[in-house]
Amino acid sequence: MTRRPTFPAPTPLSRAAPLPDVAYAFEEGSVFARPRADRLRLLILGMNYAPEPVGVAIYTTGLAQGLAACGHEVTVVAATPWYPAWAPMPGHSRGWSDRREDGVRVIRCPHPIPARPSAARRILQQASWAASAAPPLLARAAAGVDAVLAVAPAALAAPVALAAARLGGVPAWLHVQDFEAEAVFGAGLIDSRGRLGRLAAGAALGFEARLLRRFDRVSAISPAMRAKLAQKGVAPERIRELRNWAEDAIRPLEGPSPYRAEWGLEGRRVALYSGNLGAKQGLHLALEAARRLADRPGFEDLVFVICGEGPAMARLRAEGADLPNLVLRPLQPMARLGELLGLADLHLLPQVAGAADLVLPSKLANMLASGRPVVATAAEGTQLAAEVAGCGMVTPPGDAAAFADAIASLAAAPRMRAALGQAARARALTRWDRASAIASAELELRAMAARSRIAPRPTDRAIEAGAPPAPAPLRYAESAAAPDPWPPAAAVPDARRAGRRG
Repeated sequence: MTRRPTFPAPTPLSRAAPLPDVAYAFEEGSVFARPRADRLRLLILGMNYAPEPVGVAIYTTGLAQGLAACGHEVTVVAATPWYPAWAPMPGHSRGWSDRREDGVRVIRCPHPIPARPSAARRILQQASWAASAAPPLLARAAAGVDAVLAVAPAALAAPVALAAARLGGVPAWLHVQDFEAEAVFGAGLIDSRGRLGRLAAGAALGFEARLLRRFDRVSAISPAMRAKLAQKGVAPERIRELRNWAEDAIRPLEGPSPYRAEWGLEGRRVALYSGNLGAKQGLHLALEAARRLADRPGFEDLVFVICGEGPAMARLRAEGADLPNLVLRPLQPMARLGELLGLADLHLLPQVAGAADLVLPSKLANMLASGRPVVATAAEGTQLAAEVAGCGMVTPPGDAAAFADAIASLAAAPRMRAALGQAARARALTRWDRASAIASAELELRAMAARSRIAPRPTDRAIEAGAPPAPAPLRYAESAAAPDPWPPAAAVPDARRAGRRG
């Protein structure tokens, strides 16, 4: 269950209003100026940022802009936009750029964009971007900031954020949207069955665990992902939950979606998938379900609409060319997302079995907010299964027959769809609230910035040897003005029992 703050949401400042004057004073023994006012200077490292229209970019952008609207000075170091098309985005330089967007200073750094993404090419892309992002990130930290926040993906760049925080003498926060290493091996992007594969998996997972333990705060987007952080050795008192959210503009449509007329779908039942078309999405299940239902009596008007961009589109076009009940469309403008999601009679959320326990798909929030039921693939006891329960149907990962039958059951039951859709909308409002998430992040950042550094963290060698934990590298003296907004997260010794889905 989402931790909901008990404080009022911060009042956004008008963009036209002048920012408050800030008086600076030097702390004793420090060469970095810090503001006396409560306006924070925040540095965020995130590879994906607006105008990328899907995935992590939406939430990194929303968080940065939300914090800026609260009056904080926010700098984001991001990549030149490229996702989900895996191609340079028109209107943006392939090199470095520095501009102000919606109250946020955005520094974009170059990186290679593989035309045919593979695991090796993705690693090279992230490493190259980390190298190009290091100079502006470190320079900004040296100029004086109050906290550094890194977003994973891309985990390969997180050490640069950690170095920037240490350079500035400020706390470092890592926000985990996706356990990349396990997802890569779980989805089969790298074969871990052979000796070399096992060595690669061990090295990647070891790097990830050591990296996580070095940050002063580590957050994830669901309770199950918090449990996995504890399983990886992150101290419970450092773990936080920072949820994604549903877009405020997404709500049930009062009438038919305009897309029905535009795409010739009037009078047809629509099973919709919208988002990235990648390896983890398991879209072959949607294709197989469409094939199984194409000739089933009573479902002649059921159409599968897959809308998005990514490496899997070419394969979907080739393998689904003979299906009369399949419609493929490119990703639609973000401004029309509400109309697109309102096209659905039911939403599809397939995931491959190996990645199903490691991420909580960000698209789920907007699916629920649209007031339509969801058919998802997830193992029993996972976070995704818990989120969809009562708002749709869940089938085992990889079981195309069960997936098709669940779609057929909902398509044939309009009253059930309506009831589950109402429950989905209610859940989006209670668990996936944007203002609550941003207010929680702001309070945590204030608490971190209000305390002083006193002791180093124990080395990994000491931790692995079972030595008693020493004080954390940035343990903070308690301040009555900035109490810790959350109690420590409970350690979960066996994350599988709690559901490994994050």
